[in-house]
Amino acid sequence: MKLKELYITLSLIICLAACKKDLGNYDYNPPSEPQIAGFNDTTFNAVLGDTLIIKPAVMIEGADPMADLTYHWNIQVPEEARADEYDGYPLKFVYNLAPRLRDAKLTISDKRNGMKYTFPFKILGTTPFSIGQTVLSVENGITKLSFVKEDGVTVLSDIYRSLHAEDLPKNPVQLFAKPLAYQGGTVEDYWVVCQDGSTGGVIIDASSMLKKRNFNAHFLTTPPAVVPSYFDGSTGIPVGVINGKLYQSIYTTAPFAPDFGKFANPEDGDYELSPFFTYAQGRYFFAFDKKHKAFVSFNAGGSYTGTTYKVAGATPSFDPKNVGFDNLIFMQAVSGNSYAYFRNNAGETYELAFNLAMDDYNNRSITPTSRKVFKGSALVKADSKWVKSPADIFYFSSADKIYRYNPLNEDIRQLSADLAGKKVTMLQLTAGGSSLRVGVEGSVLTLDVRVGETGKIINTISGIPGSPVDLVFKDR
Repeated sequence: MKLKELYITLSLIICLAACKKDLGNYDYNPPSEPQIAGFNDTTFNAVLGDTLIIKPAVMIEGADPMADLTYHWNIQVPEEARADEYDGYPLKFVYNLAPRLRDAKLTISDKRNGMKYTFPFKILGTTPFSIGQTVLSVENGITKLSFVKEDGVTVLSDIYRSLHAEDLPKNPVQLFAKPLAYQGGTVEDYWVVCQDGSTGGVIIDASSMLKKRNFNAHFLTTPPAVVPSYFDGSTGIPVGVINGKLYQSIYTTAPFAPDFGKFANPEDGDYELSPFFTYAQGRYFFAFDKKHKAFVSFNAGGSYTGTTYKVAGATPSFDPKNVGFDNLIFMQAVSGNSYAYFRNNAGETYELAFNLAMDDYNNRSITPTSRKVFKGSALVKADSKWVKSPADIFYFSSADKIYRYNPLNEDIRQLSADLAGKKVTMLQLTAGGSSLRVGVEGSVLTLDVRVGETGKIINTISGIPGSPVDLVFKDR
């Protein structure tokens, strides 16, 4: 019994010894953690094409946030099954992701002890491209695409290169606003149409300015060569001239089908079209065949009908089935009175006037009314630009001058705008024909050409890289 009591006493002594305070075990100080006030789960707005800067205030006790910490940023791109990764502080880059809400996180590493801390946040990508003007230009042989914001002053210059770190194809000829299906006047995509000998240009999403694909991928079967000339989408169904042939978009499938809106085969026929054609939806196509020096037609479905129309008039002033010229420099034919301008090898410009009647399929005709040397022939240059108003008033450029021409009385008048000696590289009439957009090196000018006005400059957009080629105004 006494031995048992001895064991109990010894056990109590051992327990008391084990419970004696160990001063070294209770003085542990954990490493300081970085603090970012109001950052976790914060949503940051990012505008496509603008520089996104995220610069949170980081604090850490007993350390230097810049010297002792490293920063890694991760932005999720689930639609492409990837993430964008950036290192350093602050986060700063030209935002180039499609508009949507994105998950992201900042990982901060403490170089002193290897500890890592994660801070989640979100980025809401928006677009500044809903309303404004997109300008295609050329600078030192390099194709540029810029966006003028809604204020009409702020220019996001060379935005394609900023977003993609690559140049556009060479030799641009048109900036085509591809509309939403059957919705003329809308802008779903921009086609930067180029005669570069390989891609044919680039197709860009109009809401994000991000590249979708090269133009030569817009075919069910890509031709060996793709040389596009001009496209028309006024009816909501793009048609155009590619490799001298007429192409129509495929719109017989459902809009969500992979081949919807693409090009298949050209319309059959022995012809080579100039870029100038008329598309009267549901009625006819009218164009000029360079190969046979003839005006040609296509039926409502696009099938080639060539020169099967009638030549009307008692004494035709020219033969529309063989006009004797192959260099058509401008034509915007309509049902009724129309004009076509040709330039011969000697540099002379001829005006051919005719009445076009193609609506009645069984009685289609052209009535030639005149063939003569254009009164302003001496002013026309090989690179002159032309436009026609709804009232049949023509405007054409000659180096740094712009002229207004009325074919009814052959009146030619120089507009008053002083272009400071800069050559005109673009002419474009606004809707209704009340003002004229003019491209010169570095700028797009707007001239007042209403009845009674002489073409004074009423607006100037500066900061365009190089010489404008084409412009699309987007208001929705």
